[in-house]
Amino acid sequence: MAATPDTVHWRGVHHLALVTPDMDATVRFWHGVLDARLVTTLGTPAFRHYFFEVAPGNTIAFFEFIDQDLNTFAKPAGVPYSQASQFDHLSMHLADEDALLRLRGRLKDNDCEVTDVVDHGFLRSIYFSDPSGIALEASWWTLDPTGRPVDYGDTRLFADPDPVPAVRELIENGALDHTVSTQLVDAIIEDLKRG
Repeated sequence: MAATPDTVHWRGVHHLALVTPDMDATVRFWHGVLDARLVTTLGTPAFRHYFFEVAPGNTIAFFEFIDQDLNTFAKPAGVPYSQASQFDHLSMHLADEDALLRLRGRLKDNDCEVTDVVDHGFLRSIYFSDPSGIALEASWWTLDPTGRPVDYGDTRLFADPDPVPAVRELIENGALDHTVSTQLVDAIIEDLKRG
């Protein structure tokens, strides 16, 4: 149900952008363990940005910042932690350019700062913040890599000129040579329903 008569027509979460200190391990876990297909990559001298499909049109994305020290941490879900630096921004999915421009106009009409439309090649986006300072993006796929077979040779989608070893394995072999293991955080995760 729409909040107003002139609704925005959201289509889900386009991507949730998180931060990783190790993109190779991230590919091995998300693609290899969780079976969230790697559907597109970006690579610049400053960062890598890889996208994993969790449903048609919906992805989890990770930044790996090059030559940047990060204060990483592990914590149980739902427990506050002041250094929650793994979250970067939330991108919500829109249908097309018209929906993106209408949302941009709506933000401006409500005195909210918003960027011009940014063309990333395979997606187009606007950026803005919520009142708490949470970085938000609205995006639509100009070339939707989800819900179809992956073509690792498509340089429009796999644009990292120096991909991590896991991606090279996918390109060369169509599969990962190995995955990674994980551990629970040393803390009690309580079952709230048990009382």
